[in-house]
Amino acid sequence: MSSEIDESSIDTDVDVSTANTMRERAGENRFKLWLLLHANRLIVTGALALAIFVVFVVAVAILPPPLIPQLSSQDTIETMFSTMISAVITGTTLVVTIGQLVLSQENGPLGDQRARMEDSMDFRDYTEELIGSPSPADPSTFLRSLVDVSQDRAEAVRDGLGDIDSDQLQWEVDEFTDSLIGNSKFVREQLDGAEFGSFDVLFAALNYNYGWKIFQVERILYDHEEDLGPPENNLLNELKDALTMFGPAREHIKTLYFEWALVTLSQLILYASIPALAVAGIMLTVVDAGTLPGSTLGVENMTWLIGGAFTVTLTPFLLFISYISRIVTIAKRTLAIEPLILRESQR
Repeated sequence: MSSEIDESSIDTDVDVSTANTMRERAGENRFKLWLLLHANRLIVTGALALAIFVVFVVAVAILPPPLIPQLSSQDTIETMFSTMISAVITGTTLVVTIGQLVLSQENGPLGDQRARMEDSMDFRDYTEELIGSPSPADPSTFLRSLVDVSQDRAEAVRDGLGDIDSDQLQWEVDEFTDSLIGNSKFVREQLDGAEFGSFDVLFAALNYNYGWKIFQVERILYDHEEDLGPPENNLLNELKDALTMFGPAREHIKTLYFEWALVTLSQLILYASIPALAVAGIMLTVVDAGTLPGSTLGVENMTWLIGGAFTVTLTPFLLFISYISRIVTIAKRTLAIEPLILRESQR
């Protein structure tokens, strides 16, 4: 237990605690991060499709010139949907090519596959030594075991440095370990029951700000070198080792998730491209100004028809937007595996 600390002698301007969760580090509102990261990608795609449909219908109904005379005098439908057919075919081919490039990373000669296996098993062996039990096969359990070790060692640091005769050091250690332990408990709850394939596992891992924690351990070791003896140095270095192991583990899970997401995206775009091409072909072949006369809710029925068909043909592209927006957001916020803070709000 820590002895009584004289707060009047402490420099509380030292930034010891961490902005742990992704939202705290990003400095952005909860809804934006939910939309970019946590929201189901199919729901995001549906929301984008609904927004485009509504904007299209409202704009065509309000803005001049009137739709029906325009359809009668121009080849609007032909131009619009012949272009969409080309776009769907080109886009689908491009995304499938991306999927093939991702899968090609899993292929290779026997020697390369053996080297990959040896590297993976070396990492698992080191993790087994760290956690004191066989490395879990489930990704969420694997990450949770590393978080547990970090928490245990943070508690050991707090207890082991509690009697150090330095109020400043005791205050910094208490602030740091309280932040780390609280973050560990929060992430462990998020990882509990999370299944790989969904975004939950990676999202929880992103909420563990291990890089800033490693820096704090290094800073404490350097700034308080005179106050620390061999036992205290060992405790801090053991905590640093546990935190350092979380970095490559998270990056490995992130890489696997990217591959999973890109393959899933390729599948979904292939599925969505079939109705998109069918709808575009039907609109191009049989629909004209007189196909659906009359109006509904004060809007020409042809406006509803063209708006719906246009939205369906855009679905492959909207799927692409929803998935890639998450992937690039994750990539941007995890560019550095080491303790490098690429922008102030990421601490």
